[in-house]
This record gives sequence, structure tokens and C-alpha cells, in this order.
Amino acid sequence: MLNLESVASFVSIADAGSVAAAARRIGVSKSVVSARLSELERALGVKLIRRTTRALTLTQEGNTFYRRAKQILREVEGAAAEVAARQHTVVGPLRISAPVGFGNLHLGPALFSFLAQNPSVDLTLDLDDRFVDVMKEGYDAVIRHGPVEDKRLIVKHLARSRRILVASPDYVNRFGSPTSLKELEAHRGVIYSNRGVGDWRFRVGRRWITVTPRMALRVNNGMLMRDAAIAGLAMALLPTFFLQSAFKSRSLRAVDVGAEAEGAVIYVGYPEDLRGSPKIEALTGWLRQSFGDPPYWDR
Repeated sequence: MLNLESVASFVSIADAGSVAAAARRIGVSKSVVSARLSELERALGVKLIRRTTRALTLTQEGNTFYRRAKQILREVEGAAAEVAARQHTVVGPLRISAPVGFGNLHLGPALFSFLAQNPSVDLTLDLDDRFVDVMKEGYDAVIRHGPVEDKRLIVKHLARSRRILVASPDYVNRFGSPTSLKELEAHRGVIYSNRGVGDWRFRVGRRWITVTPRMALRVNNGMLMRDAAIAGLAMALLPTFFLQSAFKSRSLRAVDVGAEAEGAVIYVGYPEDLRGSPKIEALTGWLRQSFGDPPYWDR
């Protein structure tokens, strides 16, 4: 009979791309993961993984077994969660990816209270500003500020997000404060590289107008964008969830150009096979309640 831990270790190796990464993901040593893989290959009588000095790849048999094994593990987790749900508890592993800045400032505190209420959930949170492949990299859910483009995922709304054009008092003293979109084009801007220069969109009546500022810095992290603006390097278009402390300390000020910046939405996305998952439903409901509508950072 196959050992379920050995099957789970094999799937983690395939998802993570290495034994070491799988061991970190599972929370055991490399030797344990290797031993479980060897045990599984002996039980099946085939080689599942081909290892070289440079890469790790699945054999043909490994590819076949991986597809079915991953689905079986999902079914087992779902069955355990369903049993737990009948007892009004939420249990089992939950692996999430989220942006660094939002994760530090707002998601983390919400998750701490979620785990306090659901101590049987084994949560792994990876903070990363890149757009991860949820299916390929083995995540149960991804939380994103802005559209989730992966059409394979179920996407749910968590909270609205306003964005505001900001500058430091030092920047305004040196370069002035634009009062129109035309004047804004002459100013320096910190650009979020995951969206590019087309990210600066403003509503004028029923039209959307894109402004392209002079590039001062391109970066993929919102907290660094905020800090660059505080340092007086340039102006930045930032979500309000980054700005509470900066407004309180007056290290940043809002810039009114006579038009409203395009907002965004904070979403959770998860694979189709987790539809109805008690863990995902409990997490989604908790985060919506924690953030509020309108979200607490906009009140």
C-alpha cells in the first residue's frame, strides 16, 4: 500500500523543482524527502524522477503519476476538511502567496487572528510581488492587488482599494505641485514595474486618460515606491493602504490634479478544484470581515 506522505513528498518535489525546495515547503529535512521518494519508487517499481547535476525532471511514468497523485491529495484534503466542517472546525495545510507590502501591513495581522480562531490550519504564507503561477507552483490561493489574469482560477473580491497621487513636501518645494494632468506629465514619477507606465490612469468625466510621467525609478515593490516618494525622489501613485503612517507623519501629501486616479480591487484567487473548500471559504470570509467595506485604511 502506498504511503500518503511519500506521495505528498513526490508531488512537492515536482511542484518545487528540487528536493531541497520541497523539504522547505513541507518542513522536513532533505534526507526525509529523498527517503520518501525512494520508498514510493520502490513501491511502484518505476523511476519517477530523473536527476542530473543541473536539473530534476519527471520521467514519463512520473508525469502520469503526478497528475493523478495531485488530484488524489486534493481529494484527501477535501475529505478531511469536509469532516472537520461537520464538526465546525477548519483543518489542514493552506499555502498562500501575497504581495510583500500588503502582506506586511494588513494581511499578516488579519491572518494572525484567523489562525488564533482556527489553530488546526497549517498555514504557509509566501510574500512575493511577482505574479506567481498558482497551479504550477502548488499554491492553494493567491491574494493580489489588481486583476488576477489566470483564467483557470476562481476569483473573489476581498476589498476595494483607492489610489492617490502623492509627493513629499521636499519634492513640492523643489518642483512645485501639478494642478492638472497636463502639468503632471512634466513631473518625475516612481513606476510600479509590474504594471508599467500605463498604470497612471485618471478619470475625466466618462473618459480614462493615461499620463506618462518622466521616469525616476521603476520598481516592483509598493513600500519601496512609498519610501522613494518620501525621500523626495519623485511623485508616486499609491494605494491608500500604504499611506496611513506617511500622512500621519506628514512625510507625504496628496496631490490634486483635478481628476480621480483609477482604483483597484484586492482579490483572492484559487484553483477550480478548491471550489467549496471550507478552508478557502473560511479564509475569504475572515479577510472580508477584517478589511471591511469600505476598508478600515480608507475610513
